[in-house]
Amino acid sequence: MDWEESTEGNVVGEVNKKSVISSEQMDVEAYGSLYSGRTKLMRLIFIADHCGNESMRMEALRMAYDEIKKGDNTQLFKEVAHKIGGKLGSDYSLDQDWIDSVERRAEQRKDKLENELNGYKTNLIKESIRMGYNDFGDFYYAHGLLADAFKNYVRTRDYCTTSKHIIQMCLNVILVSIEMGQFMHVSSYVTKAEQTPDVQDQPVVVAKLKCAAGLAHLESKKYKLAARKFVETNFDLGNNYTEVIAPQDVATYGGLCALASFDRSELKTKVIDNINFRNFLELVPEVRELIHDFYASRYASCIEYLQNLKENLLLDIHLHDHVETLYDQIRHKALIQYTTPFISVDLHTMANAFMTNVAGLEKELEALIMDNQIQARIDSHNKILYARHADQRNTTFQRVLQTGVEFDRDARAMMLRANIMRAFSTDGDLGGCSVPRFSKMGPSSGLL
Repeated sequence: MDWEESTEGNVVGEVNKKSVISSEQMDVEAYGSLYSGRTKLMRLIFIADHCGNESMRMEALRMAYDEIKKGDNTQLFKEVAHKIGGKLGSDYSLDQDWIDSVERRAEQRKDKLENELNGYKTNLIKESIRMGYNDFGDFYYAHGLLADAFKNYVRTRDYCTTSKHIIQMCLNVILVSIEMGQFMHVSSYVTKAEQTPDVQDQPVVVAKLKCAAGLAHLESKKYKLAARKFVETNFDLGNNYTEVIAPQDVATYGGLCALASFDRSELKTKVIDNINFRNFLELVPEVRELIHDFYASRYASCIEYLQNLKENLLLDIHLHDHVETLYDQIRHKALIQYTTPFISVDLHTMANAFMTNVAGLEKELEALIMDNQIQARIDSHNKILYARHADQRNTTFQRVLQTGVEFDRDARAMMLRANIMRAFSTDGDLGGCSVPRFSKMGPSSGLL
């Protein structure tokens, strides 16, 4: 078996292309403890490749080294040992004896699995064939051969006989697809799992599928759809999906996507008043306070929370590519929300509220006005923003006309009802009753 041909997925292949970030805040050990399996390794390596703090970088690599030696991924072990470069002493050097031992066991395990699978195929035992392919998928996944793991997990589909088997197959394929960065497969198999009978009776499985769908939407920059999936995730998820996502991530991803894409009413009903999602937000108080400050129009505090969170968010393996876009959308929404109630706004006061200077604020407002998101004009000399409101006289006139039409309709209905009741009370039938006619109301009706 050629272990040098390891397929580590898109995430690993791109880590060296990103800019380095300096961060003094993150507790790497606490962060790593939130995850398990391969995603823990990939997140630690991602931090090491993107963090400008050398002690933090070495801590991430040390934790990754220790974690890898609990498994069988020799290729990833070589990469981490190379990144350490002897800076952590002889205990964290390239352990060739360990590599040789793991690869010998891997060859023996692979031969055994092949012999077992061939026997199952010969005897045409459907359930055993499914388990054989599943074991092969687990084997390749443990050794970092994601493409081979994906193929074997998919092959189990033809041998699934129960809903439980189908759901297990879908979750395995989703897990590998997320690691490979193939989010089209994630969406496809989430849909397939959701259509499986009895899946709604398993709240933890449903929560996992919501998280996977949310990650797929986040990756495709469909932030509103991502927010909906994350805020709908049941708190029963707990720590049952740490091989992909931590409950703290659900709060962070869902909260930021909601701020960037939900209007005020949606933010209130689907996030702030959502008892289930509130449980997730309690795990990340900064995001909870950020959302409440935004809704309460406390923009200076809101921006301060965003700035404090930013460096750590840029070290998140799924969120880092979206941080700038989400922050821009949240800031634009805040600017629009700030200007909406007023006829005129002093730009100096507004600049203080948004922790910026007047010149920078003017440019931001100009862009929003040109994009037709704010109906206003700027007095650059006096530094005042004037709202462009619709013609109030014409709006009032149209509203009065509409009121007249509604009055006409209601009056006709009441007269008809009165005539019908009178007719029934006297003759017991409708004979002889007449319905009065009213002319259509207009500007000359005398009501204006």
